[in-house]
Amino acid sequence: MTNSSLRNVLTPEALGLIDAINRTGSMAAAARELGVVPSALSYRVRQLEDALDVLLFDRSSRQARLTEAGKELLREGNRVLLELDAIANRVKRVATGWEPQLTLAVDSVISRSTVMELCEAFFALEPPTRLKIREEALSGTLQALSSGQADLAIGVALDVSSGSVAEPTGSHALHSKPLGHISFVYAVAPHHPLAQATQAITDEMMLQHRAVAVADSVQRGDGLSVGLLGGQDVFTVPGMLAKLDAQLRGLGAGYLPEYLARPHVETGRLVAKTVARPPRVVRVSYAWRNSAGSKPGRALQWWLEQLDNASTRCALLER
Repeated sequence: MTNSSLRNVLTPEALGLIDAINRTGSMAAAARELGVVPSALSYRVRQLEDALDVLLFDRSSRQARLTEAGKELLREGNRVLLELDAIANRVKRVATGWEPQLTLAVDSVISRSTVMELCEAFFALEPPTRLKIREEALSGTLQALSSGQADLAIGVALDVSSGSVAEPTGSHALHSKPLGHISFVYAVAPHHPLAQATQAITDEMMLQHRAVAVADSVQRGDGLSVGLLGGQDVFTVPGMLAKLDAQLRGLGAGYLPEYLARPHVETGRLVAKTVARPPRVVRVSYAWRNSAGSKPGRALQWWLEQLDNASTRCALLER
């Protein structure tokens, strides 16, 4: 039997019949509860068994008992019915302006704990919107937005109006607002050779040691490299937390967001070094895409309202 034929037989009504027989213990009792004649109920069960090519009930006793296959069908069937109810509720609420899904592209410099606290507050609303988070880095954060793979980007370090990223798809326009500034500190493990340097770290000194760098998550183009010197040995990692881990292990040196390095500097697991360069401070933004001439959906509106709060922006960059 084809999948489409199986779907015609394996319906929510059929699952309800199996559940009624299991609860009442017999075909006759289930038929009385459902208001049908026992022969019609038996026919439906046989039809379902033939379609699945399994026995759902053990007919060796007077009481209708589910076989192991029948128990599995009832378990999975109940799960499917609950999911159908959930889908129906989401569809009803989506009709009121909630998006079916909202995707966030979050740069790896952003505080993960703050993002999760925001997610917790969002889910407390019991929205029908499914939330998806993409971890991105450097120009990949904005590209995820401009290519339509994300609806909101947090931690964009590029100018949204620049021509360095793909044009937005369809009739969507990109909008952005400042998030704030991130200060970076050059840090090494206590057992790293540069930890013992008494003078400011020069480019020549950096060049003699491996740098830990976060890979640009951009999917098209060459991406960006920040703070690397030509000819320097590089250990490339997927995100800022992996970069922190690598530097704690002494696998290389490099710049880390000050808020991320601070607790490890305070406990002596990292040593912050002065460098013979201007302080590194990066201006970051948040950006979103929206259909021209229309208001953002209710989920996106909620996130934009949170980001409009100065304390929330500060926590995303400093915790």
